[in-house]
Amino acid sequence: MFIPVGTEEAIPRQKFPFVTTMLVALNSLVFLFEFSLLFNGSEQALDAFILNFGFVPAQISNGQSLYTLLTAMFVHGSLMHVGFNMLYLLAFGDNIEDRLGHFRYLVFYLAAGLLASLVQVYVNPGSQIPNVGASGAIAGMLGAYLLLFPKGRVRVFFFLGPLSRTTRISALLYIGFWFIMQFFSGLGSLGVETAATGGVAYWAHIGGFAAGFGIGLIYRLLKPGPIDTFA
Repeated sequence: MFIPVGTEEAIPRQKFPFVTTMLVALNSLVFLFEFSLLFNGSEQALDAFILNFGFVPAQISNGQSLYTLLTAMFVHGSLMHVGFNMLYLLAFGDNIEDRLGHFRYLVFYLAAGLLASLVQVYVNPGSQIPNVGASGAIAGMLGAYLLLFPKGRVRVFFFLGPLSRTTRISALLYIGFWFIMQFFSGLGSLGVETAATGGVAYWAHIGGFAAGFGIGLIYRLLKPGPIDTFA
């Protein structure tokens, strides 16, 4: 298992990542609320919460519960689910926020998440399984990072028991490998109901990545500048 624990860029982050910190806090608080429902022995209440605030593709296809496209981004199905998403958000989000600015970054994050969810609805419009999680928005950040920091490096923790260590990997290699895995997994899931609560919504990941990459490309075209590089 390998876990991203940070990134390195030629130009270090200049501003404190207020929005990224807020998003991590909000996602964590929502998950703590979910855990409190389960801890109090109310599994039915937890299921109802996920059904009410996760998005169900079949409902979205019928124009129902459209608000869940937004709320689903802040609901998670397990500790591992929210934990890994927040690790990726902390590792990559701060630099994108620094580059875009706080408000534009928040708009970007929400837009990537919404577009990711819509792709999942398009691919599997009849699914009755609630989709939850920030994975689509996180995937958007990876796509944008690849455009904004193509020479960046990712600090990765390899969990290999007594041989565990932290090393650095090219962001292009790390994110490229991630996308290839999502793409082929997405092809394999066509026609199968998948969701963060009962599987993995790979097409939401792919859609989010494409949205983030596209937004990053537009930003670079509108604000051209030197590509970050290391000496």
